[in-house]
Amino acid sequence: MTTAVPSEVPSAKTSRRVKIAVAAAGISSFALLYAPQPVLPQLAAEYHLDPGSASLAVSVATGALAIAVLPIAVLSEVVGRRPMILGSVILSVVFGLLVPLAPSYPALLAVRALQGVAIAGFPGVAAAYLAERLGKAGVAAAVGAMIAGNTVGGMLGRLGSGFTADALGWRGAMYVVAAVSLLCSAVTVVTLPRSARREQGTFALASRGLGDQLRQVASGLATAVRRPVLLAQYAVALLAMGSFVALYNAAGFRLTGEPLDLSPAIASLVFLAYAMGSVSSAAAGRLVARVGRTRALIGSLLLTLAGAALTLPDSLPLVVLGFVILTAAFFSAHAVANGWAAAEAPDGSRGQVSGLYTLSYYLGSSVGGAIGGYVYGHAGWSWLIGAVAIWLLLAVLAVAFGATRTSRATAKREQGTFASVR
Repeated sequence: MTTAVPSEVPSAKTSRRVKIAVAAAGISSFALLYAPQPVLPQLAAEYHLDPGSASLAVSVATGALAIAVLPIAVLSEVVGRRPMILGSVILSVVFGLLVPLAPSYPALLAVRALQGVAIAGFPGVAAAYLAERLGKAGVAAAVGAMIAGNTVGGMLGRLGSGFTADALGWRGAMYVVAAVSLLCSAVTVVTLPRSARREQGTFALASRGLGDQLRQVASGLATAVRRPVLLAQYAVALLAMGSFVALYNAAGFRLTGEPLDLSPAIASLVFLAYAMGSVSSAAAGRLVARVGRTRALIGSLLLTLAGAALTLPDSLPLVVLGFVILTAAFFSAHAVANGWAAAEAPDGSRGQVSGLYTLSYYLGSSVGGAIGGYVYGHAGWSWLIGAVAIWLLLAVLAVAFGATRTSRATAKREQGTFASVR
């Protein structure tokens, strides 16, 4: 996949419209994606489920998103990035309105899977759209706005369902989140500009041929998995996101169960920690500028682990503080890793790198969330923290390995250049 650079610098008005549009799309998509998380105990009670089975309401959607993200990224080469984003935000709201109507838990999981596929059209395409529309100079700020929107959406979706579940039941809570997402998707439809390059359509198939496109995609994928530094970012996305979702999937059960014994509405206040994620993701660029990507990413991952460890005691203030720290640190790590992958993506494979990072991110959410729910349901919170600690330390090792391999490769290239000059 090729990514065209705009022939001219976009105006401030255009940049502002792009940021507003992707932030609104992020709010809509991620509010819908994670809205069931606070009401997992209610789902478990209604359908007689254990925590691991209830967590499938989240994991099925994120797993479907992970599976769909690469095919959708390829499809966006044909139909264009903007139509894919608009179709994503519209269809995801439609499925959001259908979730409360599901007559059984298997039917609910089926609708959630379809919703995950629909949501995939935004995160799988947005980074490539931003690079095309704003170029390298403007993409960093826009990615920050997008991640901030994703963070706000995740917080609003969880808070909206958690606060209203007591009064409206979990079905009414899902309708509340769907209504908020509907408004945000309308903002995206109205404000999202067309791509700087001509929107591709069926003419792309005629001009290059399907076979040429598929070969180009395969070549880009091979390049995207060849560089150790990129593999390290995929590992961070997989392991850190798996850890993060596992903790939040189990948070409702821990906070509403003994000995903390909070009401669902009060327990949902823990999702206010997402506000710290919005701040830390926006500040990640300054952290990288100060200490470098490797130190910033490893430090953020270790701080995530420290925050998780703080939640071990049965003390509500420590549990809350732990979630605040781990949330801020996780989103910092995500912003650094996502930006690092985008910066290191070779020309001609940016779409594939973006797709693989997103696939790893949501595969981690799906698999990590499901495993975490199983571990918590059968062994308790301490064992869940132990599993998360292992995953985060593996992510740290992956970053260190990728950085070391990249430094050696750079040194070899520099030595070769010096020798040729001599």
